[in-house]
Amino acid sequence: MASKKMNVLVYSGNGSTTESVRHCLYSLRRLLSPTYAVIPVTGDIIVKEPWTASCALLVMPGGADMGYCRTLNGDGNRRITQYVNRGGSYLGFCAGGYYGTSRVEFEVGDKKMGVVGDRELGFYPGICRGLAFAGFQYQSEAGARAAELKIHANVFSDAPSDIRETFKSYYNGGGVFVDAKKLESRGIQILASYTENLHVDSGEGSAAVVYRKVGEGNVILTGPHPEFAPNNLNKSAGPPSYADAIDAITSTDSTRIQFMRMCLNKLGLKVNEEEQAVPSLSSLHLSAHKAADVSDLLAHWAEVVTVVDGDEYIRGGDDVFCLQKEAGWGLEGLKKAVEKVLPVSDTDEEEKGDEKIKDIQDLIEYTNTAASDKILDYNKIIKCIIPHTKGLPSPQETPDFHHLSYFANLAHYHSKCGNAAQIFGKHLLYGEVVTSTNTLLEKNPTLLRNLPPGTTLIATTQIAGRGRGSNVWISAPGALMFSFTLTHPLSLSTSAPVVFIQYLAALATVRGIKSYAPGYAKIPVKLKWPNDIYAENPTKAGEYVKICGILVNSSFQGDEYNIVAGIGINVDNALPTISLNQLVSKYNLKPFAPERLLASVLASFETLYSDFVEAGFSRDLEMEYYDAWLHTNQIVTLETHEGVRARIKGITRDWGLLLAEELGWQDRPTGKVVALQSDSNSFDFFRGLVRRKV
Repeated sequence: MASKKMNVLVYSGNGSTTESVRHCLYSLRRLLSPTYAVIPVTGDIIVKEPWTASCALLVMPGGADMGYCRTLNGDGNRRITQYVNRGGSYLGFCAGGYYGTSRVEFEVGDKKMGVVGDRELGFYPGICRGLAFAGFQYQSEAGARAAELKIHANVFSDAPSDIRETFKSYYNGGGVFVDAKKLESRGIQILASYTENLHVDSGEGSAAVVYRKVGEGNVILTGPHPEFAPNNLNKSAGPPSYADAIDAITSTDSTRIQFMRMCLNKLGLKVNEEEQAVPSLSSLHLSAHKAADVSDLLAHWAEVVTVVDGDEYIRGGDDVFCLQKEAGWGLEGLKKAVEKVLPVSDTDEEEKGDEKIKDIQDLIEYTNTAASDKILDYNKIIKCIIPHTKGLPSPQETPDFHHLSYFANLAHYHSKCGNAAQIFGKHLLYGEVVTSTNTLLEKNPTLLRNLPPGTTLIATTQIAGRGRGSNVWISAPGALMFSFTLTHPLSLSTSAPVVFIQYLAALATVRGIKSYAPGYAKIPVKLKWPNDIYAENPTKAGEYVKICGILVNSSFQGDEYNIVAGIGINVDNALPTISLNQLVSKYNLKPFAPERLLASVLASFETLYSDFVEAGFSRDLEMEYYDAWLHTNQIVTLETHEGVRARIKGITRDWGLLLAEELGWQDRPTGKVVALQSDSNSFDFFRGLVRRKV
């Protein structure tokens, strides 16, 4: 198997600030998506998870590096150092910059502000000294300023000939890399230097941003914050001088973006030629093959609807959903809802209702003032649902998803599979742009409990997609991304344990692909335990790369499990690995149509689930799973069991545990068999590792 490095990991653990993490995510996603998934990770993930094989860049944001030391000193820093030396890239902003040096000297002698000491990473073989500019105050913009930086264009291979010599960058508490000029013999390159008088002795160089080749990897460390976009800075958050600083940063913003692009290129990443704006959220179209089913569902929702100025809203949990009255209403129609407030009541129950109304009105106001070019809190954005009670959405309303084709194919595959109930996919929610199909269902229990089992939510683009553990599946157009609901009775816990749902979802995906049409059974797709789908690289026989991610979440209420199964299949996007349609061309087959493939997978799942409910994870299901998976007799290292070697034997049919036979001298079986749970262990099969999941 082969792994492409598609993740850009932004540390968000102890010591980091929320604002610095958000600025990193915002700027890096605009410059790197969809080629890379830019995602936050905790300190536990850095220390314990197998992140290095798929990581293209590790980013340490601004904050306080003493918190970084407490979390990462020892094992964490050893892993980061190994990762870089073996070809990884490290980018440290402000606190993340001086954390990557050999020594920190900040406000020496100041009992309150002073931070002095050696650092373990030592990527910069010298001192980072601060404050570069006086006035810094923790959790304040009082000391923030627009620091002028001079770009050293000669050290960049891709510097435009007409690039400005200087630009203004947000600065708030960073340092200067001492004697960087003297350290050129040790591989240090100054990428940008401060042009103004500094608060501390910088030695030779006044270095604000430095680069160094470390082993096979690359490191860039900064004192200021070139990742902070001025449109995300609030002028009212500081003194009048802060507003002036934002204006100054804005005046050279195009050069700041060019500089960021050149730095990422120098770290070996593939950078967008133009910033990719995050698309705005779209409405969700609710439909069913029979329009009357939509009307029935709306009637059922009456109990959870809150009325604000005549318009209907559902507080699902994390999100609020507005039920649109007609397709053309749109988000602009929300503005009228804040113009009136319903009469205030005296009873406790009615006061709670009024609080709910006020909460919804606050979210409406946020939605109306939110701008797509700024950092947004997507939980505060009202999500709009358009119920189609008279027919299916037209191609003009949903040009990227053809509902008529989907429902026709769904009926065909259900009939072909012999599904009597035909539940899965019967109710459909489609959004061109959503946060995450899984999150919208799982994190909104009120909505989830009031959706019929089998309801499917599909998106063309996700802007906050989720994956198992720290993983995020690239959510670019060209991927088939959907989640469906399921209720599983507690009474089946012994005969049909809920843990097997993830296996059924993976099997349904493989079945759906191979039974798509005659000839598609030869498409080389395989399962990686417990529930990822890999495909053979069409250009390199025997090499498998990830083509689908599956995430199954469950909650328990009453006498049943409420389950959300999310699936993301790369149907037609060449990035970051390969697509299904690259495979079919090798076999002279027609490209997959997303509507038809969705219908095939859902019908396949209904068949598998029906069999599972009746007979559990039967011998037939087990054999089908083994026929499709990658791991028969694979030898792995069990880091969860003191690094012993073991041979994968299969999964148990009672609780879905992975069985690994311990190996001793010359890989001979010791007779001991280890059983591993899918939800508490993480696998890196590229390196043959089994690790305990955080």
